[in-house]
Amino acid sequence: MASCLLSEDQFLCSVCLDLFTVPVTIPCGHNFCKNCITEHWDTSEKCRCPLCMEAFTIRPGLRVNTLLSETVAKFIEEAKQEAEQEARSSSSSEQQVFKPGEVPCDICTETKLKALKSCLVCRTSYCETHLEPHLTASGLKRHQLIDPVEKLEDRMCPKHDKPLELFCKTDQTCVCIICHVSNHKMHDVVPLKEGYDEKKAAMVKADAESQQMIQTRRKKIKEFKESVDLSEKDADREITEGVQVLTALRDSVERGLNQLIDTVRMKQKTTEKQAKTFIKDLEQEISTLKKRSAEIERLSHCDDHLHFLQGVQSLKIQHRPPTKNWTNISFHPSYEGSVRRAVAELKDSISAPVTLTFDRPVKMKKMKKKKTFPG
Repeated sequence: MASCLLSEDQFLCSVCLDLFTVPVTIPCGHNFCKNCITEHWDTSEKCRCPLCMEAFTIRPGLRVNTLLSETVAKFIEEAKQEAEQEARSSSSSEQQVFKPGEVPCDICTETKLKALKSCLVCRTSYCETHLEPHLTASGLKRHQLIDPVEKLEDRMCPKHDKPLELFCKTDQTCVCIICHVSNHKMHDVVPLKEGYDEKKAAMVKADAESQQMIQTRRKKIKEFKESVDLSEKDADREITEGVQVLTALRDSVERGLNQLIDTVRMKQKTTEKQAKTFIKDLEQEISTLKKRSAEIERLSHCDDHLHFLQGVQSLKIQHRPPTKNWTNISFHPSYEGSVRRAVAELKDSISAPVTLTFDRPVKMKKMKKKKTFPG
């Protein structure tokens, strides 16, 4: 490997600082990757050599330097063979063998070792042995190394093929350095780590709010259930009292007795129906909040800045979930006084048909139309 590394600098493109890819020679004699010099000229007002700054009146045609291309290919192949040979000859007992859930070394051919770093330029993950060239070779030392991750291609800009290392707060998206200069120059752009920290803090806050809202709704469910129990007791007591009074006037008030029972039962059913409706709504909101909390919990364990930010963006934690404000909603159905009113009517006309009416409706505070979020 040493013999290859000594001459590596002569095969580096001065634009991308990586080994030549499809090398071309321009009129001044300097060599560049075809894509690098093309992109450089596309974004420049004049066609100049990036090294000697010689200007060309007419944009030169680009032809592949076949000899240099073959030499680079041979250099890469020899370096790869020497690296594999060195890896096979070195002992891997001190390094950790790749386990499920970990990122493996892409170079290991036999026993896969756990990757120590991933290179965004090479788009390859390396174990400790195969990472050595990136720590010693002058050209490879310029490459950007990160903690090992899978699917390195997902971390590259699909438009410019550069690492996604910035986060645009204006557009809420991850961008590369070229995206920043070309399309996001006037936007609020920060490093991935800073965007990650801000989003994670917002996510923690959103989860705390969700947990508080869940507890509030659980208390409200308990309150509604207790109201139903009290309502049922009131209904039973009213029915018993009505039976005692109207039985004494059996012939005259039989229809009134039946109407009393039916009316009370109808009110009780209405009360239960209202309570079930509210309980169902609350349970649905709890289910929604639990799902949101579970997603937040999953993301909170994600150390991958890119995947974390993309996940948080789809979660939209800056918007609170659309829930109702249950703080002031309650109902207290009452049946008290129905029998006394019926007896008063009977005193006025004991032989007339008795009609018992319940003028006192179930007490229910109106739901606010505006959706708010209790603290």
